[in-house]
Amino acid sequence: MPLEVWLYGGLRRFAPVQRVDANCVIRIEAGQDDTIEQVLASLGIRPEDVSNIFLDGELSAISRRVAGGSRLGVFPWDMALLYKWYFEKKE
Repeated sequence: MPLEVWLYGGLRRFAPVQRVDANCVIRIEAGQDDTIEQVLASLGIRPEDVSNIFLDGELSAISRRVAGGSRLGVFPWDMALLYKWYFEKKE
């Protein structure tokens, strides 16, 4: 199953469809040992361009491993939210 990568804000530029009225979702095959950082690098997204990352609804570290069938939500640095005070970051 492919991994869904949902891109928000300025990161939408990495998606094939960038319309404001459309979801910016990229479906890719992730390797069994791939990390979020590796997935983002494969899309051309640098870690310093990212603020909050959610893997299946959990605030996640960039070093966390991903699996097919999961949903990855990625927010740019200029959309940083105060989630760190409300959610435990999963490693």
